[in-house]
Amino acid sequence: MKIFVYLDESGSIHKNSSTKYFAVGGYFTLERDRQKIISSYREITHEYKSKRNIKFSKEIKGRDMNSALKEKILTDLQSIESFYGIAKVFDKTKMRKEILNSNIFYNYAVRLIFDDCIFPLISFSKVNEPIEFILNLDNRSLALKDLFSLEEYLNIEYSKDYFLFRVTYLDSKINYSIQLADLIVNTFYNYFNNKHNVASVYDILILKKFRISTFPGGKTFGRRYKIKI
Repeated sequence: MKIFVYLDESGSIHKNSSTKYFAVGGYFTLERDRQKIISSYREITHEYKSKRNIKFSKEIKGRDMNSALKEKILTDLQSIESFYGIAKVFDKTKMRKEILNSNIFYNYAVRLIFDDCIFPLISFSKVNEPIEFILNLDNRSLALKDLFSLEEYLNIEYSKDYFLFRVTYLDSKINYSIQLADLIVNTFYNYFNNKHNVASVYDILILKKFRISTFPGGKTFGRRYKIKI
């Protein structure tokens, strides 16, 4: 069985950054709904671009979208059965240890997404086949030597659980799924950073379709009960 996960980030991970928060998030879905989610996002954003004479090839970042567009996209997606939004938000001012290596910390952040936002929502008890997580990430301009470190790290961390992780790095400029992940993580980043900016968007969210977790502290809100796969 394959579970598809799409992640992006908001805020700055760099140790010298003055931003208070850093967030990793996006969404996960089952294979049967993967294309439906992409098609929904593409259709809505193409309609938006067409009305404003924007080239279809131009990427619209979550931070550049108006509230009406965000609300339309998220309202549509919430109706898709196996769509679940996720985010892990880090308050860097409360962390005990300084971030010394951005890539190592990013790998750790992705692991926490699985531990705190994905695994708690999935019921594996009746699954009689291997679980393969297809993890798709924004390329983040990573150096070539770093491209395989996350995949290796996750497969080692969860080797006893019989999960398999396959990591792919995608260019958000041409990939709708990563663009959608950007919208979701940016929404929850702003919820913590400045709630006023996303108040109307947050109000339309069906929280059983999302799970958000904070660090440090591990507080969660949104969905708490498991889904059957």
